[in-house]
Amino acid sequence: MSHVKAHGFAEDRFAPVKAAFEANFDGVQENGASFCMTLEGKPVVDIWAGFADEAQTKPWEKDTIVNVYSTTKTMTALTALYLADKGALDFAAPVAKYWPGFAANGKADVTVAHLMSHSAGLSGWKEPLVREDLYDWDKATSLLAAQAPYWKPGSAPGYHALTQGYLVGEVIRRVAGETVGTVFRKEIAGPLGADFHIGLAAAEDHRVADLTPPPPGGGIGQGTPDELVANMSNNPPINPLDTRTRAWRGAEIPAAGGTGNARSVAMVQSLMANGGWGNGKQILSEAGVRRALELQIEGTDRILGIPVRYGMGFGLAGGMVPFPNPNSVYWGGYGGSLVVSDMDARATYAYAMNKMAPTTTGDMRAFAMLMAAWGAMAA
Repeated sequence: MSHVKAHGFAEDRFAPVKAAFEANFDGVQENGASFCMTLEGKPVVDIWAGFADEAQTKPWEKDTIVNVYSTTKTMTALTALYLADKGALDFAAPVAKYWPGFAANGKADVTVAHLMSHSAGLSGWKEPLVREDLYDWDKATSLLAAQAPYWKPGSAPGYHALTQGYLVGEVIRRVAGETVGTVFRKEIAGPLGADFHIGLAAAEDHRVADLTPPPPGGGIGQGTPDELVANMSNNPPINPLDTRTRAWRGAEIPAAGGTGNARSVAMVQSLMANGGWGNGKQILSEAGVRRALELQIEGTDRILGIPVRYGMGFGLAGGMVPFPNPNSVYWGGYGGSLVVSDMDARATYAYAMNKMAPTTTGDMRAFAMLMAAWGAMAA
């Protein structure tokens, strides 16, 4: 039996989910974490436990938030889906329709859909960058606009770990006239009352849990001989300790810099499971949400080295991703955060933690809760 008891609530039939969450705190694999599950847009599990700091002096509270790395991509993707649903953005259009300078160096035919599906051939920057360049929107985006793709756009998937946020985010900025973080806040997070931020105000810093880096050798691309992977992971180097700084938290890094918790991730992404509805409001149409299911590309990811199926801004069920229902979308973050939205069951599952595992594709801590939830749903 676990000695850690989760705060919050779980409906009786989802007691196994709470037990699985608590069991993660046995041993040393967890420090502080949160898990939330919604059905029909309503929370049926909303739990948290542990500590917000590495020294274990600050408890993880109901309103503790944390950097969720690439789970942020689902928020950026949803913002793009929102604009497409309103008729302001055409995924089939060339990026250069909205961003003329992007056509440089053979990219005139690269579409917005290529950006949404990690198939634009722009998995990293060719110019050497330092960490501070990630906080300089104009530099990060203009360099990508100027460079040639690493591979023929649309021919293969290759994880755009950091670049996707700047690419999609700049298209959003040009279409909406405001930054991705602003559009997301005004049109999605605000109306939902969701505590998720792409660009965090300094006044919220006191609520942020510190990420603990993964073990040595467990970082993204560490020790790899592959040139593309090394470029993606080392230019600039990805250091989880940067997420403890005001510069990182305040910047809009739409592929990796979002701050929230399981509740806010589930609250936003439940739009995907519930036909665009949340908090009594229809934010997107059901057709607009289901565009995420449109398969854009599949095959072995040139960066991750695993078979993938990418839809419009999300990973899709099938292949190596055995979700119970086919109309499911997901994404995870470096270290272990994860969100899954099941349109068939109208269920969303979200996990956020501060002790990082050496993974970019989800880890067993989150899957333990998913499997418990699926078992309860099937009973």
